[in-house]
Parts: sequence; structure tokens; C-alpha cells
Amino acid sequence: MYAVFESGGLQFNVAEGNTVKVPHLTANPGENISLDKVLLINDGDNAKIGNPYLDSAHIEAEVIQQGLAEKLTVYKFRKRTKYRRHNGHRQGFTEIKIKKIVSPEN
Repeated sequence: MYAVFESGGLQFNVAEGNTVKVPHLTANPGENISLDKVLLINDGDNAKIGNPYLDSAHIEAEVIQQGLAEKLTVYKFRKRTKYRRHNGHRQGFTEIKIKKIVSPEN
């Protein structure tokens, strides 16, 4: 069984037991969270597709860690104008472990 859910404007394909890095969520490590924006659930025989989300379906997960991704270098340059800008950026993420996928009773 796998599911597709949305978090932070991105979609993730997960199964029970997977670990995923999603955009920053406000939760402490060790806490259990519930992800409600489930788009699709497939259990092999049949698939349930939401419009856009499935009602009464959610994914239970545990927060493993909060962190920052690798540093990206942002460099802006315009020729012949003495314009140069140099910045760095580290995007925050939350690593979660999928515990259970709860399917709606249809």
C-alpha cells in the first residue's frame, strides 16, 4: 500500500515505514503528526483518488529531526554594470517516518 500526500506545496509518494524529508513543519522531534492532505491511496487491487483530497483519509507519522539542507549559492551578475551579488541559502526541512496510512471506508 502506498499513498501520495501534499506538504508545503510539494507531493510525496510514500509507503509505511518510509522516511521522507518534507518542507519545515512546526513539530518537535519525537512528536506524532497527522497529514490530512492525502491525494491518492493505492493498496494494489484498487486505488482511491481524491478531488483534490480524500475525505477522512490521513497519514500518521513521527518527526525524526529538524534540520537545514545543503547550502546553495545564489550569484547574480550583470555584465558591464559592475553589478555582482553573492548570497547563500539553506532551506529548512523536517524528516518524518511514516507509521500508518489510514484509508477512508468507501
